[in-house]
Amino acid sequence: MTKIVIDAMGGDYAPKQQVLGAVTALNKDKDLYLILVGDKEQIENELKTLSYDKSRLEIVHTTEVITMEEVPTKAVKTKKDSSLVVAFRLLKEGKADGLVSSGSTGAVLTAGVLILGRIKGVSRPALCPAIPNYKGGATLLCDCGANLECKPINLIHFAIMASAYASTVYGIESPKVGLLNNGTEDHKGLLLHQESNALLKQVDCISYSGNVEGREIMYGDVDVVVSDGFSGNLAMKAVEGCGKAVSSIMKREFKRNLWTKLRALLCGDIIKNIKKGLDYEAQGGATFLGLTKAVVKGHGNSKARGFSVCIEQVASAVRGNMTEKIKGMVDAVNLDALAQASQTGANE
Repeated sequence: MTKIVIDAMGGDYAPKQQVLGAVTALNKDKDLYLILVGDKEQIENELKTLSYDKSRLEIVHTTEVITMEEVPTKAVKTKKDSSLVVAFRLLKEGKADGLVSSGSTGAVLTAGVLILGRIKGVSRPALCPAIPNYKGGATLLCDCGANLECKPINLIHFAIMASAYASTVYGIESPKVGLLNNGTEDHKGLLLHQESNALLKQVDCISYSGNVEGREIMYGDVDVVVSDGFSGNLAMKAVEGCGKAVSSIMKREFKRNLWTKLRALLCGDIIKNIKKGLDYEAQGGATFLGLTKAVVKGHGNSKARGFSVCIEQVASAVRGNMTEKIKGMVDAVNLDALAQASQTGANE
């Protein structure tokens, strides 16, 4: 039985949508056991009208909630009985295998590092969402905001961790990895990108394709795009904005007059498929890679369907032994040898 602990009070629509999503996941996966952490009265009130296997769902009562407005480090250290902190504590104590929260990103990352801890050898954990692409699948973007300033070693670890994630959760054999840059040539980018590109070429445990530009995230031939958190966050938000803009433009144009409305009816199935392909909720949340156990951060405005996908994600990561695979791949990389080989190549 895979046990997942849920921060039921984190998110814009908590606990209603979190409870609905949890029950949806529970009814879909018969090998799932869920622990809902939060205000017991509110959670039970949402569960009253729902049908589910009560033997596979548990409630742990808490009295506090960490809000989006609070300073993450201070909130995690002072709100010991918050739903997020208690959920991480249960995970740390081995009472659950994975965790899902739609709460504050900063608080989830802080709690993950302070309470759960990093995998030995990992320089920094990273946030890795799945971005819908034109093929109907998704491209993993790592990192998208957890680390604004990075060193080459961080980007190497991001590439390794995202590769392990892609293979264990998405079933991609030997996922192709690209480094987000302002051009594909080796000399492009800042010193960080040039050094990272040279080092990534020496990492045997990943399938590195070289530098890629921003358009490759949704329309490229790579499965993983590696980036510092600052650039990755800008890219992700630009993609989200583009998707919203395309949707709004289509809606406006099809509603322009009677003729355009009739034309919309004729291509309704195409419009539906486009929306489905660009639906971020269908991709679930972003996984925090590098922590000792699987943690998925859902969108703050996640509804039940999106939250249930987050639960499926973390369950797949647990069953695929993602954290163990990351540890093995990180341990196998000799960073000193890579740096020396890269420097030798640069001097030739």
